[in-house]
Amino acid sequence: MNDRLPDYHTIEAALALAVRAPSVHNTQPWRFRIGDRGLHLYLDPARALPSTDPDQRDLVLSCGAALHHLRIALAGLGWSAVVQRLPDAVNPNHLASIELVPHRPTMTDTALSAAITRRQTDRRHYSSRPIPPGYLGLLAERAGVHGGIVRQAAYGSRDQLVEAMRAAARQHSGDPNYQFELAAWSGRHDAVHGVPALNALPPLAAQRVPARAFAQHRLVDPKREPDYAELLVLGTTADDRLARLCAGEAVSAMLLTATNIGLATCLVTEPLEIPELRKKIRVGVLDNTTHAQAVIRIGWLPTGLAALPPAPRRAVEDVLDPFDATEIATAR
Repeated sequence: MNDRLPDYHTIEAALALAVRAPSVHNTQPWRFRIGDRGLHLYLDPARALPSTDPDQRDLVLSCGAALHHLRIALAGLGWSAVVQRLPDAVNPNHLASIELVPHRPTMTDTALSAAITRRQTDRRHYSSRPIPPGYLGLLAERAGVHGGIVRQAAYGSRDQLVEAMRAAARQHSGDPNYQFELAAWSGRHDAVHGVPALNALPPLAAQRVPARAFAQHRLVDPKREPDYAELLVLGTTADDRLARLCAGEAVSAMLLTATNIGLATCLVTEPLEIPELRKKIRVGVLDNTTHAQAVIRIGWLPTGLAALPPAPRRAVEDVLDPFDATEIATAR
């Protein structure tokens, strides 16, 4: 990198926030590389989930969330990211080239950057306190900047979405390959990835909105009242790799905005991992107009609930490749 770019400590601070992005099974399927003009984001195929996510849609979505987290973190540190998505036609795992230019942080940059460390995936029940329509409108607006189209599942469409979620849970419960993969990425206490037991709920047949059945679940949900979570479905007009990457950025924008407001969130992708159920959601919830990329549970936590322990994350040095001027030049 040259002297017109941030120093390594600034890059390290931004990446430390970027890796806090949500990812399927907390696989953290990203790698970064420092180039002579900025940074590069790659999908790490070694962290693929062939039974859960055979077309790598969830992995690309996860990397999109990390890309947005990185952009927000850099903006908060005084650098604007000029992003070229899918810059290398030969290498589809090279998801983004990020050129950095000086930038004066806005109040929104600062607020969203601060929200990164507070955001959590919270699978517990949410209270009946209503979400003001203006808040939901702001989430849709922030997603729209990245090409995301948000639909609130209500009444009949909510019933169809919840039934798809239950059907996915039933189908996955009988799939030994899926169950083996799920167990490999959950329930461990000393790992730097995967879903820890203290963040996972037990599967309950009576649960109105089922959560993914991670292994060795030890999260206690007091269930002071039924789950009143709102369900937001994020869709895109296209369904290629670029659309999925941008959908991940839209998801991140929604989650950080919700966190800044004080709302709890939980990203859900399980029913979208089964093609026939994803099609039903497209038809029944999105009026067959957009492709469903993610479902977000959102709401207020009941009063008095403690924050969850933070999910583990890999250190920056574990996801940062050494600079390779030849490869970066070729990629550009």
